[in-house]
Amino acid sequence: MSRFRHGNAARDAHIATLRVIIAVLALLLCGAGYGWYQAPQDLTIHNPPDLRSGSTRKWWQVPPSTVYSFGLYIWQQINHWPKDGEVDYKANLRRYASYLTPSCQTELARNYKRRVHRNELDDRVRTLQEIPGHGYQPEDVTILDRDHWVISLNAEINEYLQGTPVRDLYIRYFLRVVRADVDPETNPFGLQLDCFAKPAVRLSWPHKTPASETTNISPAEAGTGEDDS
Repeated sequence: MSRFRHGNAARDAHIATLRVIIAVLALLLCGAGYGWYQAPQDLTIHNPPDLRSGSTRKWWQVPPSTVYSFGLYIWQQINHWPKDGEVDYKANLRRYASYLTPSCQTELARNYKRRVHRNELDDRVRTLQEIPGHGYQPEDVTILDRDHWVISLNAEINEYLQGTPVRDLYIRYFLRVVRADVDPETNPFGLQLDCFAKPAVRLSWPHKTPASETTNISPAEAGTGEDDS
């Protein structure tokens, strides 16, 4: 009988040990599940356009090429009025509000009201595109600090009023871009446009861009700055 009692005791001890191990594993599994649940579902990684030579950088650094492409994309969308500038411009300011700083939103909203008052938007169609052959170059992005940049953007603006061309300009914009990684749901770029670093200039010869071949341009004429966008 003693042998059977010892056998039963050993069995019970083994079962108790297994229960403890199962409980510990269950706790570890719950902890791993909680950690997985808390992990971010989306991670923004800024990759340079050419990865043939590899890329090593700190996670918070944004490549200048990414800053430039962001500024071009948002500014192009703001200035895309496919049907009616009075409707499209206002809709763009609302649609891309999360990609603009509050001060830039205010500046462009004032500009919109001024243009409406001068009847410069009704039935106006506008397109903005990068000048072919004048795309991104490293010198087009000035790094002010880790979170602030100024981009130089060479663009062509075309405007039509009831199908008739009324504006065809080649312009160099100087746009501020700031880091604003505050709402990934509405702004996955983590960047915002902060409007103009300085007044735009008109390019006299779009196939050449030295400073000697640029001229200052009034905001109203350029479609930028205080009197336009």
